[in-house]
Amino acid sequence: MSEAAGPQEISGADLRRNVSLLSLFKIFLTIGAISFGGGVVAYLREYIVRGEQWMDDEEFLDALEVGQTLPGLIAVNLSVIIGDRIRGAAGAVAAAIGILLPGTIVVMTAGVLYMGNRQNPAVNHFLGGVAAAAVGLLTAVALQLGHKQLVHLGDFLLVMATFVTISLLHQSLIVVILVVGPIAVMLYHPRTHKEMKPARTREPIRLAGHR
Repeated sequence: MSEAAGPQEISGADLRRNVSLLSLFKIFLTIGAISFGGGVVAYLREYIVRGEQWMDDEEFLDALEVGQTLPGLIAVNLSVIIGDRIRGAAGAVAAAIGILLPGTIVVMTAGVLYMGNRQNPAVNHFLGGVAAAAVGLLTAVALQLGHKQLVHLGDFLLVMATFVTISLLHQSLIVVILVVGPIAVMLYHPRTHKEMKPARTREPIRLAGHR
């Protein structure tokens, strides 16, 4: 006699199996249409992790880490990585087109309108407010994900080194990657990382009736 089925824990991989390309395109089209002011990372997490639950925070962090180290726009990089994770190459194309299409249309239209209204104080105040909101969104995401990533002193020191190098010493991102990157690799090398608490651990997904 089989065991009684209890509440099942559904992983992001289970939810991704039935995602259609159209659904993927619509989600990224929505994100591209409402992610004003550069706060696209916050919107991506809100829709992909908290909304559709196609990824968990750990998987999203993995995608974010790769996307930030690649050349190009972080929004496009993340869209390609997430789309590929969900539906392969076709998903990457659908996600990239979805997130780029609204911005392309809006920027082309806004560019024409802005040229005739760039001296209008109300327009400049509106753009300043959008920029401030974007900073708030990115700060919120940093705080929400930071407690999962910053678990020991080495993490904090790497963050502070990156902040000081870019914000105070005004060095380029390339310099930061070339200097801080190798230090991070050495710090997190398996042999040197044994004495450190793992930054992220994943528990196996257990479904009712399975051992």
